Amino acid sequence: MKKAIRVLIVDDSAVVRQALTEILSAEPGIEVMGAASDPFVAADKMQHEIPDVITLDVEMPRMDGITFLQKIMSQHPLPVVICSSLTGSGSETTMKALDYGAVDIIEKPRLGTRQFLRESSVRICDAVRAASLARVRKRSAAVYSVSPKLNADVMIAKPGSRAMVKTTEQVVVVGASTGGTEALRTFLEALPPDAPGIVIVQHMPEHFTRAFAKRLDGLCRISVKEAADNDTVLTGQALIAPGNYHLLLKRSGARYYVEVKNGPLVSRHRPSVDVLFRSAARYAGRNSIGVIMTGMGDDGARGMLEMKETGAYTIAQDEDSCVVFGMPNEAIKLGGVDTVMPLPRIASEVIRVARKEQYAAVVR
Repeated sequence: MKKAIRVLIVDDSAVVRQALTEILSAEPGIEVMGAASDPFVAADKMQHEIPDVITLDVEMPRMDGITFLQKIMSQHPLPVVICSSLTGSGSETTMKALDYGAVDIIEKPRLGTRQFLRESSVRICDAVRAASLARVRKRSAAVYSVSPKLNADVMIAKPGSRAMVKTTEQVVVVGASTGGTEALRTFLEALPPDAPGIVIVQHMPEHFTRAFAKRLDGLCRISVKEAADNDTVLTGQALIAPGNYHLLLKRSGARYYVEVKNGPLVSRHRPSVDVLFRSAARYAGRNSIGVIMTGMGDDGARGMLEMKETGAYTIAQDEDSCVVFGMPNEAIKLGGVDTVMPLPRIASEVIRVARKEQYAAVVR
């Protein structure tokens, strides 16, 4: 019998500790080994038993979660999932948690809305499962029913068999989940200012993506912003899906733009990589390049296959450079991937393919 994932919950709110305990305990294969009101209580529990995963609040008495995270990652690295309300400047603080080695971020449950709790339970349990598989490295100093797993059909129809007319304009679509925040930073920092327009889905909570985009914008030679409905896809710019909203690529004449939409969870996520990739297959086809990066589960695998079938060039991050080799592996197994490569090589491959296709379109 497979060993259960042992989780330690660290949060100063008794209500949150109870809600997380109920959600995680109801999930097969996950066991709550304990709950602590602050890092000192947590450290005492860890002297007797080391958890497989820790869920950690940011703002707590006696010692804040960021300081505790730094101590964990410098002394005894463990998979840590930050559990935060992510409001206001808190999202900036949580960005530091990713820099210090946190595997993922989830929102605290907002009690009172049954549908929100159902969707939160899926997100929380998936984050814990993904974290239990993550490769972490040392750094210096109640029962909730699960909603059905829907596919992209609920958001957008499948692409037709007719290929899109070839143009000189290339669009890059990227999907990532667990470990993706750092993978995206590595990828985007390596791109030149004249890189083709990029549209990104990274699984992350609402209120967090704007701070994430702002951080990347200050690090990269291209511009990076949180996508807004009807934003044009531009050369030298990356658009990141807002948390809790699907992002679709659309085309009107020669103009590519994005649509930000609400809707059900697709492949257990909102935003969903499958939704973005299908829209790219439908509206860009062979004028697009698809990239699937580190992440738990299979979101994006079917959409990437659809992209390949309509003539797009598709790339998967390799296992050695992934934090979790779930999403790329599923895409590879479905036959939707043209090439598999280490993360540091993906940016140069995207540019190589985009420039080759632009030249081919000009001389035709």
